Amino acid sequence: MTRALAGPVWRTLPRRALAAAGTLGLLVAAAPVVVGAEPTPSQTLTLLRGTALIGALALAFLLDDPARHLTVPVPVRRSLRQALRVALVAPLAALWWTAVLLLTPSANRPPAGDITLEAAALGALALAGAATAVRLTDEARPGPAVAAALLLMAVLAPLLTPEDWALVVPPEDPRWPAAHDRWAVLLAAVAVVWGVCGPEPLRRGRRRFRRAGGPARGRTTTSKPADRH
Repeated sequence: MTRALAGPVWRTLPRRALAAAGTLGLLVAAAPVVVGAEPTPSQTLTLLRGTALIGALALAFLLDDPARHLTVPVPVRRSLRQALRVALVAPLAALWWTAVLLLTPSANRPPAGDITLEAAALGALALAGAATAVRLTDEARPGPAVAAALLLMAVLAPLLTPEDWALVVPPEDPRWPAAHDRWAVLLAAVAVVWGVCGPEPLRRGRRRFRRAGGPARGRTTTSKPADRH
């Protein structure tokens, strides 16, 4: 069944949004090479974090499905359909991020594992936000709202986060290891949120079934006998 779903799910992916974000991210990462500049370590880190945010904004659109209300009664669980979407995009995202790292000067590049952890946490946060929006609303395209919320969060988080819980720090900062421990915790937390929000709510599914004309529990319909007179 998963193989049979791969083709239809691939056709419903927001390929334009993903391709546009991927192209923009590569252009941002390659900008210093194109113009012949030599960015400082802090500038390289800013470029990589900006590129990671661009990728996360693209993933906010991954669960958009114009046919969402038509696929509710199908026997395949929504969590499986969402997991299949991520599985189809994950290899391309990994190749894209590898290209981004290779485009940045290795001498000024921050630790690849740590910055990749930040990118993975941002991507998982975008997916968790999209899954939450799908779970709690009837919106078929929650991507724009989730992307706007993620962008606002990325702007406000460095300003509002206490110093002891800072996530966005430079590599020379002594808080760098502790900050990335918190990035790992954030990644695990949003992965749990995504898992919880993946299934289709049973009550909502029953209400939709009833609206579509299905039988309601506890109710019986009897035909009124025809008047013979």
